[in-house]
Amino acid sequence: MKRKKRAQVPIRLNILFFFVFLLFSALILRLGVVQIVYGEDYRREVERTQDEIVSTPVPRGKIYDRFGRVIVDNTPQKAITYTRSKTTQPEEILDIARKLAQYIDIPDAEEKVTERDMKDYWILTHPEEAKKKVSEQERKKLADQGLTQKEIDKKVYEWTLDRITKQDLAQISKSELEVIAIKHEMESGYALTPQTVKSKGVTDREYAVVSEHLSELPGVNTTVDWDRKYVYDNTFRSVLGSVTEEDEGVPRERLDYFLARDYSRNDRVGKSYLEMQYEEVLHGKKAKVKNVVDKSGRVVSVEEVYPGERGKDLVLTIDAELQQKVEEIIQQEILATKRKGRSPLLDRAFVVMMNPKTGEVLAMAGKLLQDGKFVDFAIGNITSAYTMGSTVKGATVLTGFQTGVLHPNTYIKDEPLYIKGTKPKKSWKTMGTINELTALKQSSNVYMFKTAIAIGGGVYRPHAPLRINPEAFTTIRHYFSQFGLGVKTGIDLPNELSGFQGQGTLGGFLLDLAIGQYDMYTPMQLAQYVSTIANGGYRMKPQLVKEIREPSIDGKEPSRVIKRFEPIVLNRVDMKTEYIERVQEGFRRVMQEPGGTAYSYFASASYKPAGKTGTAQAYYDGPIKSRRNDSTYNLTLVGYAPYNDPEVSFAVVVPWATQGASDGINNRIGRRILDAYFELKAKRMAGEPVQPPADGTETTEQS
Repeated sequence: MKRKKRAQVPIRLNILFFFVFLLFSALILRLGVVQIVYGEDYRREVERTQDEIVSTPVPRGKIYDRFGRVIVDNTPQKAITYTRSKTTQPEEILDIARKLAQYIDIPDAEEKVTERDMKDYWILTHPEEAKKKVSEQERKKLADQGLTQKEIDKKVYEWTLDRITKQDLAQISKSELEVIAIKHEMESGYALTPQTVKSKGVTDREYAVVSEHLSELPGVNTTVDWDRKYVYDNTFRSVLGSVTEEDEGVPRERLDYFLARDYSRNDRVGKSYLEMQYEEVLHGKKAKVKNVVDKSGRVVSVEEVYPGERGKDLVLTIDAELQQKVEEIIQQEILATKRKGRSPLLDRAFVVMMNPKTGEVLAMAGKLLQDGKFVDFAIGNITSAYTMGSTVKGATVLTGFQTGVLHPNTYIKDEPLYIKGTKPKKSWKTMGTINELTALKQSSNVYMFKTAIAIGGGVYRPHAPLRINPEAFTTIRHYFSQFGLGVKTGIDLPNELSGFQGQGTLGGFLLDLAIGQYDMYTPMQLAQYVSTIANGGYRMKPQLVKEIREPSIDGKEPSRVIKRFEPIVLNRVDMKTEYIERVQEGFRRVMQEPGGTAYSYFASASYKPAGKTGTAQAYYDGPIKSRRNDSTYNLTLVGYAPYNDPEVSFAVVVPWATQGASDGINNRIGRRILDAYFELKAKRMAGEPVQPPADGTETTEQS
């Protein structure tokens, strides 16, 4: 029995060894298949990388004046940037920020750091205390709700942020705020996209020290950025506009618009006026870089795909030298008038000069006196409106012609009008029976009053109520709008105002409308109006940009023209040429014949101008609250020259100019700006070189 048992043992072992042999054979065979057949596939999988294309911004296009002088430029500046990978952890960023804080200074770090930045930092640097902010019981309740771990972590983090106290944040030292500010800049924007940590005021020492320690600062780089440089200092500054800084990025309200056009959230974009209006032209084509990323998210190589192209250049219609002279004249005349003591409310004045045949704006100036200093307010030419007074009387006469209540050489008696319930309405002097030419020359209010009454179907009876058809307001405004009064001019700038209409329809208001003392217009509208008269009835679109050009090669001269903006006729005034010529003659007499309201200022002008003066009784609504609604006068002037072949037209507006007798500031400004225009023209015709900025000053804005 025992012998039989011993014989069975080797058989079982043999069977066991056989099965082990089969298993090892199968394993070896499988390993062979994996290594030989699929080995290359697995190797590629291990070494697999992904290409990430990243766009980086380029310098903006330059802006030149009509003679090729650089108005807005770019200037290079040192910059320190950081690029994070897709897998970079907050702890890694904090470690780099701490090291970087040893090498660079962040001015005003306290102002740049938000409470959220401080809370995020506190959580990173106080992990045990942060963990205690949310109890285990609360965490368990979240898990019991069936939330994913990611959702639980997010909720816990939110609760932790809410429960961090002021006492907790008080643990953060002042020196740590600089680290937080650096960390904030490093974390902004997208992964693999360089973020500017510091570009403004990087010293040579900071740049050199960071460059030396790049090996211990993964993701950090030293490079060159650019600033926006405004060559003529504050000249025309409010119209040129500005651009956002990198920490502002694209405006939130236009985020979707920009993202759809390949912008990044932190891109610098035009945020006002010309910089904003022509953003797509000035922005340029971004440089593209290919980052090769491995499975862990680490960048293994960087390759330039497209070098990018600086933004295209703008050539403006503005003459920078004329613009400077006009601004100087405005400032000098405001101060001269204020010294006389009758103008405590005077704080601003505006001038628009344009080519009446093309609509090209040659100068667009506005100055505002604040705390004893002048600031640029050129944009006020399209964003502020005032009653303009008698300058609009040319439109009133033409409306009378077109409606048939007047005909060329119609005589009307200028006399005080006594309307029941109102003060006497009269001209500045009683002129007797006059025609439209004398009415314009001597600025008769009564001639315009009686014209408006006729348009409204009314009948004037002394001391009786004045009844008119309210539709007369619509009629007058319709014809005024054909000249650009009370409607947007169409200038290539955002935020243009259309003016303000009076709401009442009493007869007295209609008379005020006819002499420019009811509705309010912008200085640009006034310039468009007089240009329409000057050129024979064509309302031209005011244009600030003359050309778009390829980026200049040498940075000094504009390059090849891509697009030239041709003159645009918005409408032809629906009136006979004969009618317009009568008003042109009346305007000529204002400045060239004795008795004209501007004759004493322009009689000696060799360029033979034509124009119309204006005085509007107004009520102050400026910044001095205690003087709101005080009675004051707006002084205006429109004109063009030469009268028989106009090459320049202009509008001068001086709101709240005087609280007493006029000192003629509107006429003085008008004479001096025309003199400046024709003097510069003579110099250019004589071959004198175009002048650079008068004082060589410039202002730089990080952009």
